[in-house]
Amino acid sequence: DPETRRAAVKAWGDQSLSEADPEIHEFMEKEKQRQFRGIELIASENFVCRAVMEALGSHLTNKYSEGMPGARYYTGNQYIDHIEILCQERALQAFGLHHEHWGVNVQPYSCTSANFAVFSGLLLPGERIMGLDSPSGGHMSHGYYTPGGKKVSGASIFFESFPYKVDPRTGYIDYDKLEEKALDYRPKILICGGSSYPRDWDFPRFRYVADKCGAVLMFDMAQISGLVAAKESPNPFDYCDIVTSTTHKSLRGPRGGIIFYRRGFKGKKQSINLNHCESNIQYDFEEKINFSVFPSLQGGPHNNHIAALAIALKQAASPEYKAYMRQVKKNAKALASALISKNCKLVTNGTDNHLMLWDLTPLGLTGKVYEKVCEMCHITVNKVAIFSENGVISPGGVRIGSPAMTSRGCLESDFETMAEFLYRAALIASAAQREQGKSLKSIYHCKDIADLRNQVEAFASQFAMPAFDM
Repeated sequence: DPETRRAAVKAWGDQSLSEADPEIHEFMEKEKQRQFRGIELIASENFVCRAVMEALGSHLTNKYSEGMPGARYYTGNQYIDHIEILCQERALQAFGLHHEHWGVNVQPYSCTSANFAVFSGLLLPGERIMGLDSPSGGHMSHGYYTPGGKKVSGASIFFESFPYKVDPRTGYIDYDKLEEKALDYRPKILICGGSSYPRDWDFPRFRYVADKCGAVLMFDMAQISGLVAAKESPNPFDYCDIVTSTTHKSLRGPRGGIIFYRRGFKGKKQSINLNHCESNIQYDFEEKINFSVFPSLQGGPHNNHIAALAIALKQAASPEYKAYMRQVKKNAKALASALISKNCKLVTNGTDNHLMLWDLTPLGLTGKVYEKVCEMCHITVNKVAIFSENGVISPGGVRIGSPAMTSRGCLESDFETMAEFLYRAALIASAAQREQGKSLKSIYHCKDIADLRNQVEAFASQFAMPAFDM
């Protein structure tokens, strides 16, 4: 009968997670404990606030809204439109941009999706892009081939990519070679930005090179978008044509992507600040990029993500957030100084932002071995390739970042304690590798690992987790 059928639907619709799926609930609770009891030092991870988490798990996930505000393929989107327009306005406000000069698309599912939308919107298949080499700290979404010639990312499959690199002696971008390569290669899009570059980007120099070779200048600020919003990093918007980003990482928002693009009139002399000189030629990025995001590459936007992003962007414009980002930089510098004081070798000998690269080769370690030992001790870092002085690429390092533990309330002295933990883990890993080779399975229960793990858990458990009810 009808009432029985209604009751049957309601029965599963109103169940809590623990009732509906005890197995998934158990794994989620274990992951919550792992996060709470561990030290999170992966530079691209962070912890969202309660409001962002509430929006992500909200009824907004129920609504389909293909298209842009005011031009949807479905009805019933009047409130979704308000949310997306507010998110766009807050994105411009967070980065100090005026709607006459900049537009923004907040629908990409990730920064990789955002980057590919830019390429496919502005280029024909096979046209040229140029970005920082992945082993030099660039991102694979900017185009990457393995040494054997395998095309790894969609950008390298559908477009022709050619990298510029860091100077292997210093770890800094070699801008002279970059300019020489760009003038020979003539890319349609010149990309700055990367996933593991610890220093500031020279935007005026990039602008000069882009103008000289006739390229659109694009910056992927995924790692440092929070620093840019807080004015703790050089401003890419003064020099670049397009800026993309993830929305988590240092920005502390939900997982997704965002694209900023210039609108209005082009500058006459683009090698200087683009906001202060105009011509009668208009940028044509907006329609191409929006069409590329939808319908070319994506379906309906994730409305719960867009609402959560609007919340994070509102926070990013606040004085409290700016204080948070200043602390992120202070903590990174404190951690770098503490490691250097222990004779640890950091690429470029420090950091200008929130991350650093530790070259473990002087200790006879690979990044893979070290990150595994750290994981046994409930510290999470991630391995990276390190350019040696003779130009050989070796996975001999790890990337370490400060945003996540800063979100838990850690200050400089706490990061000095973390440096001690990291150094002890390196000594344990080095000794284990000498004794047992690269197989580390048998050391999980050894006394040194157990002692460090207990100390890490006791230390991490002092600091509350944002939005967690423990």
